[in-house]
Amino acid sequence: MLALIKGSERYVFLYTESNRAETLRTLGRFASNPELSFSWYDAAVLSQKIRQESIKTTQCEGISHKQQTVSRRYNLPISGEKDFF
Repeated sequence: MLALIKGSERYVFLYTESNRAETLRTLGRFASNPELSFSWYDAAVLSQKIRQESIKTTQCEGISHKQQTVSRRYNLPISGEKDFF
């Protein structure tokens, strides 16, 4: 859950890891809506919090964010000392 209070307005976002991308898009839609007080700065701050939480969750599962990103991109064996030229 992520919440922002601006004056009398309250913005509350409930999301899971599976719909994190949609939540980030929603922040952009809210920021681009001139009828709301929700600004691009608000969207940037909240999206950073969402990303930080995602990294914490990944690290708590025993996998660093960097290792997860690399493992999704490549399925290569880890090279040993003998592999250097």
